Amino acid sequence: MHRASLVIANGASFSLLGTKDTYIKSKIPVISVCAVRTGSGKSKVSRRIALFLRDQGYKVVAIRHPMPYGDLKKEAVQKFYQYEDLEKNKCTVEEREEYEPHLRMGIAVFAGVDYVQIVKEAEKEFDVIIWDGGNNDFSFIKPDLHTVVVDPRRVGHETKYHPGEANFRMADVILIVKMWGVGPKEINEIKSNAKKLNPKAKVMVIKSEIVSDGGEFIRGKSVLVVEDGPTLTHGGMTYGTATVAAKIYGAKRVVDAQKYAVGSLKKVYKQYPHLGKVLPAEGYGKKQLEDLRKTINRAKADLVIQGTPSDIKRLLNPNKPVVYAGYDINLNSLKPLFKLIKKIVK
Repeated sequence: MHRASLVIANGASFSLLGTKDTYIKSKIPVISVCAVRTGSGKSKVSRRIALFLRDQGYKVVAIRHPMPYGDLKKEAVQKFYQYEDLEKNKCTVEEREEYEPHLRMGIAVFAGVDYVQIVKEAEKEFDVIIWDGGNNDFSFIKPDLHTVVVDPRRVGHETKYHPGEANFRMADVILIVKMWGVGPKEINEIKSNAKKLNPKAKVMVIKSEIVSDGGEFIRGKSVLVVEDGPTLTHGGMTYGTATVAAKIYGAKRVVDAQKYAVGSLKKVYKQYPHLGKVLPAEGYGKKQLEDLRKTINRAKADLVIQGTPSDIKRLLNPNKPVVYAGYDINLNSLKPLFKLIKKIVK
């Protein structure tokens, strides 16, 4: 938008298409889950909504914001029902991070390039669409309920980043995720901004909980933390769930991953100097995946704490034990949202 200001100041025209011109309309109910910034927790929320609707007897599909990096003609409409579909479509780490958790729960994921056709295909098989947004973009499909997730660790970003601010302003429901290390001050500031910018929105505070499949193995160990790539890079975060798990479960120390970075990952650290000791799970191609594997293998650590949803052990076969550490949304805190969704879908 700074570029837009430069363009306009020099007399040229600059325009953005709004939702009335870009929305695709669907015959079936659409619940959109978007965010103010990437890494706010929208994927966790969308999966909880998907499971809730499935338990209500509906056939649910998650339509994901586009993530293809290969032959776009071949990737116009992508359908993922099981893990093998990820292999078949040669998905990157970033795609796997978003698709795998849905598939593990038995929720199908549609994605690609041609979203008019994707919506038509979804309407043939399913009762409800969940738009699982990417980064801080708004939905491509006109939602019957537009939910927007806000991360209080980056309080104030709901007024500073485009198009996250647009999401915040047009949300039907604003979900503030109470995370580790967040207090009432940050939550109240977001509530205040919501009252100013979007007084019609329902504001709900939901709770996140750290979960690990082997927290007892972390205590007293030297650990390498691997976090979700986009959340740390263009999302601007300096830590994620793996870092939090290292503190909660009493790791001896966090190994400086930057010392062991090879190839393309060295460039990532130069581009994003705020990363510090944390290793972002970057894997946009075979070369970068190999660089990630080599970096992990070179690091002098007892084990790896995986803070990315993608299965590093299965994907990279590293030479160290891998402990998963993530977070989930507390079900009780989502009850008010579920009640609203049930009414709308019905």
